Amino acid sequence: MKRNKLLHSEADADPMGVVANLFDVAMVFAVALMVALVTRFNMTELFSKEDFSIVKNPGKENMEIITKEGESIHRYIPSEQQEKSGKKGRKVGIAYELENGEIIYVPE
Repeated sequence: MKRNKLLHSEADADPMGVVANLFDVAMVFAVALMVALVTRFNMTELFSKEDFSIVKNPGKENMEIITKEGESIHRYIPSEQQEKSGKKGRKVGIAYELENGEIIYVPE
């Protein structure tokens, strides 16, 4: 009886303990993967308190403008918005980006 007690301890009797440990490891891996993706694609602005605007694919048909104002994030796709409203725009100026990153707007 004493020998059997040494081979089977109380910790081995709980099979759900292993599942709980695997869940913890999976959650740590998922959080680490999310942090790595956010830092890799330079999307840390989404977690700051500052307001910002991001233009994806500028000048192309699938262009998107993403703005963050306070706690709300808005996504604007120009082609979808124009098709729904039926309104068309007109060119009002040209924007130039200098070598130092400064953008200058020249109205027409």
